[in-house]
Amino acid sequence: MAEPWLSIIGIGEDGLEGLAPQSRAVLAEAAVIFGGPRHLVLAAAGERGRPWPVPFSVAPVLACRPRPIVVLASGDPFWFGAGGSLAAHLAPAEWRAFPAPSSFALAAAKLGWRLEETICLGLHAAPFARLRPHLAPGSRQICLLRGPEDVAGLAAWLVAQGFGASRLWRLEALGGKRERITTGNAAAWCAEAGITPVALAIEAAGAPGLPRTPGLPDELFEHDGQITKRAIRALTLSALAPRAGECLWDIGTGSGSVAVEWLLAAPATRACGVEADAARAARARRNAENFGVEHRFSITEARAPEGLEALPRPEAVFIGGGASAALLERLWALAPSGARLVANAVTLETEALLTQWAAEKGGSLLRLELAEAKPLGRLRGWEPARPIVQWSVVL
Repeated sequence: MAEPWLSIIGIGEDGLEGLAPQSRAVLAEAAVIFGGPRHLVLAAAGERGRPWPVPFSVAPVLACRPRPIVVLASGDPFWFGAGGSLAAHLAPAEWRAFPAPSSFALAAAKLGWRLEETICLGLHAAPFARLRPHLAPGSRQICLLRGPEDVAGLAAWLVAQGFGASRLWRLEALGGKRERITTGNAAAWCAEAGITPVALAIEAAGAPGLPRTPGLPDELFEHDGQITKRAIRALTLSALAPRAGECLWDIGTGSGSVAVEWLLAAPATRACGVEADAARAARARRNAENFGVEHRFSITEARAPEGLEALPRPEAVFIGGGASAALLERLWALAPSGARLVANAVTLETEALLTQWAAEKGGSLLRLELAEAKPLGRLRGWEPARPIVQWSVVL
């Protein structure tokens, strides 16, 4: 078989000296070498070096095929590196990889942390809020950052989240002659000049963190009153039964609380919201951003069933508002066999609709009646909420 034309090489701060003989041999034969400016210096690429375009694109690399090309990346190219972006455009026979120890491995080795018990995140191209689902007292995270200037910003964000007591380690240029490690407290962290590349290790302390069971407190969400309340949301998520990698259609998204909790429930889940009100759609996006799940949540501003055809096929569908016979008929035509549908009804008209469809299609009907203890004069009494009828069915 012919040799692959593209070689993806992980390189550390020790440069050429740290590369295995095979990596050095491939590098010596390359016609063009792509990488960040720092990588090109470490590899002594010289005139063969080509820095990545800004904004980042793999197109210049693909345009060079079939000449022998090398792409340089920090450490492991397939852990928040360019490896995955390139492999997605190539056949398996076109490329090969020579990974080096990742920044996460180097950091864990310096700190003595078990890597399998540490959350590893690439925040060099993502908001700090991606950390929020993982923060809890005693938890540990290693985060890659764009540069040393981001360390103070992340420390300030931790303080704002109630984790100012967290211990931090700023790890710079690990594995090379410039290596430096600085430690301190998030609340007392002082901005100072630093070195690239930089990672921040966190041993969280402070606030309790987010609960891991469905039914987050309503006050954690921005809303205008149109929100699936905490207890009903917990029962709704239980009926939707999120599993890793699944997609949810959240029809009548409102505040997006059900979609957000779906995304927090299992890894690699996705959610597609459909919301006719522009203000509510914007509010749902902000809620997703605040919980660090906005990258897996898309919202179509339309009144369902409009807009459903363009969405990826779901494993689960939630109707939180706007149920109609036309919508249910369209869902039966569009959603794949085996998809789970959960619909909540507050009005008598919607309850009658769901009761009729349940008689025809099967599934289960559940009437939810909740009451909360509220002051009643000098004593207390039960204040009932509007009853909810929930229909759950497999399409």
